[in-house]
Amino acid sequence: MRKGQHQFVTGFLLAPVALYLIFVIWPYLQTIGYSFTDWKGQSQTFSFVGLDNYTALLEDNVFLRAIWHNILFLVFIPVVTILLALFFAFMLNAGGRGGAGGVQGIQGSGFYKIVYFFPQVLSLAILAVLFGAVYRSDQGGLLNGLLVKAGLVDAGRPIEWLNEPSLVLWCLMAVVVWHGVGFYLVLFSAAMQSIPREIYEASLLDGAGRAQTFFRVTLPLLWESVQTSWVYLGITAMDLFVLVSTMTSGQFGGGPDHHSEVMATVLMRNFLYFGKSGYACAMGVVMLLLTLILSVVTLRATRRERIEF
Repeated sequence: MRKGQHQFVTGFLLAPVALYLIFVIWPYLQTIGYSFTDWKGQSQTFSFVGLDNYTALLEDNVFLRAIWHNILFLVFIPVVTILLALFFAFMLNAGGRGGAGGVQGIQGSGFYKIVYFFPQVLSLAILAVLFGAVYRSDQGGLLNGLLVKAGLVDAGRPIEWLNEPSLVLWCLMAVVVWHGVGFYLVLFSAAMQSIPREIYEASLLDGAGRAQTFFRVTLPLLWESVQTSWVYLGITAMDLFVLVSTMTSGQFGGGPDHHSEVMATVLMRNFLYFGKSGYACAMGVVMLLLTLILSVVTLRATRRERIEF
């Protein structure tokens, strides 16, 4: 730096920092500012209303229900996705016995990795169309067709998967989990491959089984990857706009009768359909705060002493 290298480094950092401030930080600041106004979104004339938008949110039953749905997604999606990804990754990398070093994946593990990762190459919009066909409420739907063939469902009364209030959230969760398991399987597999085989050999010599090897060796050494995955899946659970708006009924989704509503769909409906842009900005600020709180709490709650090897 004494030789003037700081000017060279600063020159390269200036452009990315400026772009970040212009396209990320500035829109956030604008949104926070608009949340204190009655802006309609179609003109530059608006009035300052203070905390009225935030007060109205506390009395908005649709938005409060949407927060509850996001919380359910936040609880179930990361837990189920991470557990499945960890199980499959362990079986594909250390679930077998014998071979060089005494530890190997199950037979055909390379093929299974490709199969599990395949859903990750599809966008959520494509998944929404795909699973819309799977969940169709007539016999043309894949799921109803299989159940009718198996004699578990009456052909004249197929299940309304996406129009049944008690089922719609679970159907959406299944799509998100199916889409995400493959990515986190690959992530955990890469982390497992960095674990020295000597550690697994020592556990085998001590008589450890698959379950003991997983919980006492693999999981502690993968904890940082699990922690990062939990944060990303939590952020995913706070959004889900594309999936809900495409697969469910109603203006921007949320049906039936708001039983699949999430914060993003309520926000977009108020912003684009009702013209309550200032109110929608207040919702966006709440989403931002909840996501930040989620990230901080998750990182602190899952913080453990780092294991070196």
